[in-house]
Amino acid sequence: MLQNKKRIAAFFVLIAIFIFTITFPLPYYIYKPGTADPLDPVVNIDGRYDSVGELHLVTVRGGRATPLQYLLGAIRPYHDIERLEEVFPEGYSREEYLQAQLRLMENSQEASTVVAYQAAEQSIDITYRGVYVVSVIPGMPAEEVLEIGDKIIAVDNQEVTDADNLIEIVNQKEAGDQILLSIEREDDHLDKYIELIAFPNNPEQVGIGIQLVTNREVNVEPSIEFSSGNIGGPSAGLMLALEIYDQLTEEDVTRGYQIAGTGEVTYQGDVLRIGGVDKKVVAAHNAGMDIFFVPFENDAPNSNYRLARETAEAIGTPMEIVAVDTFDDALDYLASLE
Repeated sequence: MLQNKKRIAAFFVLIAIFIFTITFPLPYYIYKPGTADPLDPVVNIDGRYDSVGELHLVTVRGGRATPLQYLLGAIRPYHDIERLEEVFPEGYSREEYLQAQLRLMENSQEASTVVAYQAAEQSIDITYRGVYVVSVIPGMPAEEVLEIGDKIIAVDNQEVTDADNLIEIVNQKEAGDQILLSIEREDDHLDKYIELIAFPNNPEQVGIGIQLVTNREVNVEPSIEFSSGNIGGPSAGLMLALEIYDQLTEEDVTRGYQIAGTGEVTYQGDVLRIGGVDKKVVAAHNAGMDIFFVPFENDAPNSNYRLARETAEAIGTPMEIVAVDTFDDALDYLASLE
């Protein structure tokens, strides 16, 4: 009888340990390869043209670590473990982070629309509605002055119409200079002086530590709808622009290939650096992609392109890694395919 009680007790202890390892939240966050999702159901243009091949956006999965996930993440390749406070700084909740990422996706959709409709010579009208703060970097000067949602009207009494306009003004300054920001916060108009400093991870660049989004009203013809769900961030911009262009034009730009890629796209069609490119290469390879577009960044030592090539070689993928600086670079490459 005593032996049976010991066995039962041991069984429940093992169950408790198992539940602990798969459910107890640790102060760590794990990033790992995600999925390569077709953009055909994400973008829908009235009177669209269909293609034989498919264009895909690629994701990175992220989640709070449990003891089991932490152990697996420590030994699996292309899994990054970061402390929770580095992902969600103090005073910046997970919900705020996710909302900021969704706003960046909305901005990416808009930039992609502008680039693709202009390239396809379709009707487009843009009205500017202001520049807004979507995130504030901890430890930078803006942290104590600005809030998420602030509308920036002017810098040094110069009216700003979009985020690029504001950045251009700031780039003319040096570390130690002060700028005067005129902002709207709810119903208040505020003037705030902020000193510029060098970014800790990029000493050659100065700023105040904010991420911005331009509120534009973009009207296009034919009409377009997006169904991106909870996918956030700006890194799908290039692939969204290609999908929109493909649906707008009669020619099949996919040439029948399975194509993935990553890179933020600006309103001018430039393709910018993103994070997690190694995990995205793995995700695209796992999904059987033929081609993967990646920001070139002038082939800098730590460029997205170099990391993508190194990852592709390490996993032995037959997928072609194609470096691009602009939306037009990607179109030109696709036009060269059989």
